[in-house]
Amino acid sequence: MTDNSEHLFTLCLYSENTVGLVSRVSVIFTRRCVNIESISVGACSIEGVTKWVITAKTTRRSMEKIAAQVERCIDVLKVFVFDDEQIIYQEVALYKVATALLLKEHKIEDIIRAHSARILDITEEYTVIEKTGHYRETEALLATLRPYGLKQFERSGRVIVTKSTEELVTEFLEIQSRRLEQDRLDNNPQ
Repeated sequence: MTDNSEHLFTLCLYSENTVGLVSRVSVIFTRRCVNIESISVGACSIEGVTKWVITAKTTRRSMEKIAAQVERCIDVLKVFVFDDEQIIYQEVALYKVATALLLKEHKIEDIIRAHSARILDITEEYTVIEKTGHYRETEALLATLRPYGLKQFERSGRVIVTKSTEELVTEFLEIQSRRLEQDRLDNNPQ
């Protein structure tokens, strides 16, 4: 893969939970004319730290420049750029379809099994199906369900863990903590 080839990158950033940071991060992408494909923000294994997972289709060079600029935001602790080979990821998709059509053709059980999905709710009007997987898997189920009166569809952004043995930001935070302690000792000799 060359620096000039465009493909989907996953940017993972760790931050404090601060108002307005979403806006500042999205402006960085906008200025570089890079569209955010998905964004997922939530808690991580470190208390008080928020983990963002942003996917965007661009070149490695462009994504690294974006990452460097995002990392300069005051509330951002650390930013990492990943290829799909470096992470384990999933998306969650919810599908609401007309119950009558699914039951009429007796296909619901076959569809659920074929796509490793599960039923979350059934009413007379609709059935809600959940599928966890990669984009192509959730798209395949979407294509299968369209003829059955698809009423609603929603897919989350990526949720990831790295193939590293621990949270990557942990080492960075430990170094920062040691640096702060050393600065404190240097400024307050006893």
